[in-house]
Amino acid sequence: MKTRSYLDESDDQTRIPTAFLVGIQHQNASIEEAEEMLAELSELVDTLGLPKAGSAMARIRSLNPAFITGSGKADEVVELAKAAGADVIIIDDFLTPAQQRNWEKLSDLAVIDRQEVILDIFAARAQTNEATLQIALAQANYALPRLKRKWTHLNRQRGMAGGLGGRAEGEQQLEIDSRQIRNQIAKLKSQLSEVRKQRDIQRSKRLRKPVPVAAIVGYTNAGKSSLLNTLTQASVLTENKLFATLDPTVRRLELPGGLELLLTDTVGFIRKLPHLLIEAFKSTLEETRLADYIIEVIDASGSNITEHHQTTQNVLEEIGAGHKPTLLVLNKIDLVSDALTRRRLANLYPDAIAISAKTGEGMEELIAQLAQQTTAVMNQMQVLIPHTRYDIMKIIRKQCSVDSEKYAEEGVFMQLRVPENCQKVLAEFLTTKNAEKHELF
Repeated sequence: MKTRSYLDESDDQTRIPTAFLVGIQHQNASIEEAEEMLAELSELVDTLGLPKAGSAMARIRSLNPAFITGSGKADEVVELAKAAGADVIIIDDFLTPAQQRNWEKLSDLAVIDRQEVILDIFAARAQTNEATLQIALAQANYALPRLKRKWTHLNRQRGMAGGLGGRAEGEQQLEIDSRQIRNQIAKLKSQLSEVRKQRDIQRSKRLRKPVPVAAIVGYTNAGKSSLLNTLTQASVLTENKLFATLDPTVRRLELPGGLELLLTDTVGFIRKLPHLLIEAFKSTLEETRLADYIIEVIDASGSNITEHHQTTQNVLEEIGAGHKPTLLVLNKIDLVSDALTRRRLANLYPDAIAISAKTGEGMEELIAQLAQQTTAVMNQMQVLIPHTRYDIMKIIRKQCSVDSEKYAEEGVFMQLRVPENCQKVLAEFLTTKNAEKHELF
């Protein structure tokens, strides 16, 4: 069973629905903040491919459980949307199922919220089987409590394995729809479980190879995939659109001195990212939680740098990666020509590295910092490698940072910086015996 979008529910299937956007200014938010969020919603709607008929801002003094806004403002919004010829009203907040039904009853139009827009964008951009299943599960969980609404967003199930059978006498359509979607959720969870087992196998194989891992994270459209391409000469899809990348991509980077680093590109974050998506993408986001350190990419040319940085930090905390060492990167610095703005950014983020993945500016400094950070996250170990174990020496040369070494009769004494996933390999060679005699440590 495939979930439907409001895009599929228009009477005229040849015409794309027109949207009317409604910004929400909460009591503790400034009008500037609300307008920024509304502008971001407009970008999301552009990414979704919907034409816009207009917009309005609703200021909330006290939360109305029926509409979020006051009933008078809701009437005004509906009047403006209909006058503009809109087919769908999009509220820039999270609507409860009851609030969504109230809006649709009042307007006789499809009414959706910010999280449904994001879910539909993810659904349109999912490429791999895992991403498709993750999105379908999130959409099904979103739709289940909303079955009573005017626009159900669900196809009737036909031809599913096992079939639905005949309708029980007196059974309501709502009960059938509810059973269908619960069955769909169970099936999706089972399919995802199998896919995730394969991902876990692939991840465990990768982790057995003692190579440090850095996860590239940041707000959507900050240039994470472009950075990965520039560093590794990869060909990951890059577009000037929100959520161009949904599936994690892992690439290998050779650092100065022969060290290797695995770089993982991840899905972009966004303000008010639906919790359903965080739950659905937990296995994907696990790549970030298991990384040795984080590379946070910020769009230096953006107007909401502070908010984007805070959003990224909030999501990292939520997925359990907030404690990771982080290297901050200000990307798209080539778009910041004003010297005063550059100085302001340097003062705001004194430890950040200003780069342009497009022009190459600052890339040498970034690579040097990556080498330094990769070494820094490694733990110090003192080992004695027998002369007969040059297979271990090969691993050390490839994956560890060698601070000092000395050849002796017993073998090679070495002081190393070792990535976490390499420590088990070297545990049996740990030693301080005879180290002082050889004046090594």
